Amino acid sequence: MKRLNRKNTIDIVKELDAFPKVPESYVVTSAFGGTVSLIVFLLMALLTISEFLVYQDSWMKYEYEVDSDFTSNLKIKIDITVAMKCERLGADVLDIAGTVIASKELKYDPVSFEPSPQAKMWYQILQQIQNRLREERSLQDVLFKSALKGYFSDPVSRNDSASESQNACRIHGQIYVSKVAGNFHITLGKPIDTIRGHAHFASLILKEVFNFSHRIDHLSFGNDVPGHINPLDGTEKITLEQNMLFQYFVTVVPTKLHTSDVSLDMHQFSVTERERVVSHEKGSRGLTGIFVKYKLSPLMVRVSEEHMPLSVFLVRLCGIVGGIFSTSDLLHRLIGYFVDIICCRFKLGGNQSKEVLPD
Repeated sequence: MKRLNRKNTIDIVKELDAFPKVPESYVVTSAFGGTVSLIVFLLMALLTISEFLVYQDSWMKYEYEVDSDFTSNLKIKIDITVAMKCERLGADVLDIAGTVIASKELKYDPVSFEPSPQAKMWYQILQQIQNRLREERSLQDVLFKSALKGYFSDPVSRNDSASESQNACRIHGQIYVSKVAGNFHITLGKPIDTIRGHAHFASLILKEVFNFSHRIDHLSFGNDVPGHINPLDGTEKITLEQNMLFQYFVTVVPTKLHTSDVSLDMHQFSVTERERVVSHEKGSRGLTGIFVKYKLSPLMVRVSEEHMPLSVFLVRLCGIVGGIFSTSDLLHRLIGYFVDIICCRFKLGGNQSKEVLPD
C-alpha cells in the first residue's frame, strides 16, 4: 500500500509539472541562436552586478514632525575673523525676550587677516563644496553618510606667528542661548547694559569709519558634528567700502540623524545674506557690523539611512532574470520569423525565374 501511495504521489507531482521538457532531437542549434544566448547571459550578468551594487547602497529618508523641546538650551559655536583690532570690537547675543548673553565665553585673539597658503587652499576647496551643495541638493546625502566620519575636517592650523602683522581679530568660542529667536552681532566697542537697554560703548562715542571685512571659518548651532559642513563655513566678505552692514538671516531646523554608523541630534540651518553701506546722510540708517539673526523652525526633521530589504532584492533579481529570458526568447522568435519570410521570398523568386527561362 505504501509503495502504491508513493507512486500515486509521484504521478500527481509529474502531472503538476508546468515546465515543458523538449527532447534534444527536436532542438535545432544555430550560430545565431548561440550568439543571442551569449548576449543574453552577458546582459544578465551585468544587470545582476548592478542590482547587487544598488542593494549594497543606501539612501536617506526624510520625515517631519513638530519639535516639542522648548526647555533645553541651544549652543552656538562661532569662529569669525574680522579685519579690525580686537580692542575695537565687541560680540554678544541678544534674543527676542530681551536676554543678553555677554561675550565672556568668547575669546578675542589678534591674528593676521591674510591666511597662509595652506589655509587659502583649504578655503578654496571649502567654497567649491559649498557651491556644489547649492547646485546639487542630493550631495547633502553623501555628506550625511560620509562627512560624519571626519573626511572634511579642517586641517588648517590657527596659530599665527608673532612676526606676522596682527591686523585682525579672531572671535571664537561657544555660547548657550534659549531656544527663541535672537541675533548674534559683532560691532564697534564692548557691550554694556544701560537703563535704556543693550548698547555698545564705542558705537556711541566714536565717529571714525571702519572696515568690517570678515571671514567665517565656522558657525554652527547645536551639538558638534565632526566633519559636517555648515552653510556659512568658509564664507569670506572683502569690501573696500567703509561703514558696511553685513546681515545673515538664519533659520535653524532641529534634526535627528540616524545612520548605520552614528545616531545624534544636530541642527541644520538655511541662510540668506544682505549687505549695504550705512550712511545717515543718504538715508541708509543702521549700525555697522556683522549681524547673524536666527530663528528656530517649529518643525523637526528625522533623517534616517535606509537599505533595500533582502526580499525586495531577490524579487527584483528574479524579475531581471525572468524578464530577460522571456524578452530575448520573444525577440529571437520574431527575428527568426522575419528572416524565414525574407529567405522564402528570395527562394520563390529564384525558382520562378528558372521556370520562365526557355530550353
